[in-house]
Amino acid sequence: MKVQTIIILVLAVLVIALAAKILLCGKDSKTCCAKQDAISNIMTRTSIRAYTDEALTKEQIDTLLRAGMAAPSAMNKQPWEFVVIDDKETLKSLKNLYKGARMADQAAVGIAVCGNMQNAIEGEGQGYWVDDASAATENILLAAHAMGLGAVWTGVHVSEDRVSGVKELLSLPEYVIPLCVIMVGHPAESPEVKDKYNTEKIHFNKW
Repeated sequence: MKVQTIIILVLAVLVIALAAKILLCGKDSKTCCAKQDAISNIMTRTSIRAYTDEALTKEQIDTLLRAGMAAPSAMNKQPWEFVVIDDKETLKSLKNLYKGARMADQAAVGIAVCGNMQNAIEGEGQGYWVDDASAATENILLAAHAMGLGAVWTGVHVSEDRVSGVKELLSLPEYVIPLCVIMVGHPAESPEVKDKYNTEKIHFNKW
């Protein structure tokens, strides 16, 4: 087969593929691709517990925090507070506080996601701070993955020992409660993506 014929065939395949993509996405292909990227980012995120020695830039940290604060919040109270931990000695101390933080000394930074009870809903709705801080945490995890970083959620709340330990280590005010600490860094592992979809856990209208 002549080289010219091969080139023509390759170009034809590319044109067909592009046409199919346009048909699937419709006229607004940029929006469609953005949606596909967002879904793919959600579906492929994994917990990363091993990191390289490469540091995070201030811009990367700022992007993560902006993503966290873009989360939904009950009555828009935004009771979240974030403590960025980049001091290696503090990360080492955090590692010794609880088993879930065993990778802390490898991380480039830890981000403690907390709830400020002075900014939370008053009365029985105060507990929604956990929902707000959890939404912020997931946003940070997804943002980290989209940026090519690795991150893992290490739970602190509701263990009294973990909460008191983190509060003391980070000098948190009495009215600030740590929900978790997210470890972030450049990934040194590539764990297999888990398919957690389970139709047995889906119910319509009633149980």
